[in-house]
Amino acid sequence: MTTSNFTVAPRVWADIDLGAVLSNARTVAATSGTRLLPMVKADGYGLGAVPVANALEQLDPWGYGVASVEEGEELRAAGITRPVVVFSPLRSARIPRYLSAQLRPSIGDHAALRDWIAASDRPFHVEIDSGLSRAGFRWNDSTAIAELLTALSSRPPEGVFTHFHSGDDAPDSMDQQWQRFMGLVQLMGERPQLIHAANSAAALRDRKYAADLVRPGIYLYGGEAGGRYPSRVVQLRSVVIATRRIEAGEPVSYGATWSSPTPVTIATLAIGYADGLHRALAPKGRIELNNRLLPIAGRITMDMTMLAVPDDLAVAPGDVATIFGGRVSLDAQAGAAGTISYELLTSMGRRVERRYHS
Repeated sequence: MTTSNFTVAPRVWADIDLGAVLSNARTVAATSGTRLLPMVKADGYGLGAVPVANALEQLDPWGYGVASVEEGEELRAAGITRPVVVFSPLRSARIPRYLSAQLRPSIGDHAALRDWIAASDRPFHVEIDSGLSRAGFRWNDSTAIAELLTALSSRPPEGVFTHFHSGDDAPDSMDQQWQRFMGLVQLMGERPQLIHAANSAAALRDRKYAADLVRPGIYLYGGEAGGRYPSRVVQLRSVVIATRRIEAGEPVSYGATWSSPTPVTIATLAIGYADGLHRALAPKGRIELNNRLLPIAGRITMDMTMLAVPDDLAVAPGDVATIFGGRVSLDAQAGAAGTISYELLTSMGRRVERRYHS
């Protein structure tokens, strides 16, 4: 990831409003009434984990969540000293790196729990699988749970957590998962210091899931969650690098899958699927250019994308197009591509310059 000043427009860039990230985080904290464990995995959902974490420091979060040891090490190298929880399951071979960077592991199997206890007296978090069926001690595996409770009786964890599978799509399912999860927590002889389950959607819907920490993710970065609309954080932009006039019936882009029934002007943008512009956006997607929403002409290519420009709109090289974050929101563009806001953000490639505003 690169950053630059604002003097010369690059071929493709993202304007990132860190003040909006803070505003969204404050909304989550106020709604949930508890402390934040912001998720900054996947390089801060594509926006830059270190700049995002540095901005969030003023809100005094408990710590940060990542998905890998490498992501935790990056935060430490940047001077972040708060607790960092690695939410991918602990692999025992990596314990020395956890210890070196002072990272909290997520433990969801007996082998990893045994190896961590043998190697360290440092804090750890236990994951309970309450229905996501991805990782963790399965709530209805009575043998595994009995062994877990025995192990934790002599070495209690700092935290215990679960993940909701349908906080946005089926919010009623959270009640069932919460009951499964808390039923197991209550069997522990000593209540863990930290209980956490709520992602953005759960934290914004109901305080009963807030517990000791909430783990906001997509809402911080401008994606809708829990029926709430966040402040806009990201505007993905590119420039027109060429224009041409073509006759009716002339094909545009690879495969010659698109042509216009009438003469039309084609504007070429310096952004393609290598920058994170999903090929699935053609032909449904619309891109904002000179305050108009224009259709994509033909297939999106690796480095460039063509737009069909109406005759009443003047377009020239250097004009700026907004892919999402303008007249087309992040979530609306994700829907047009048949995907979710998370994927659009994390798909932004290394060639996309990140330009930070406060």
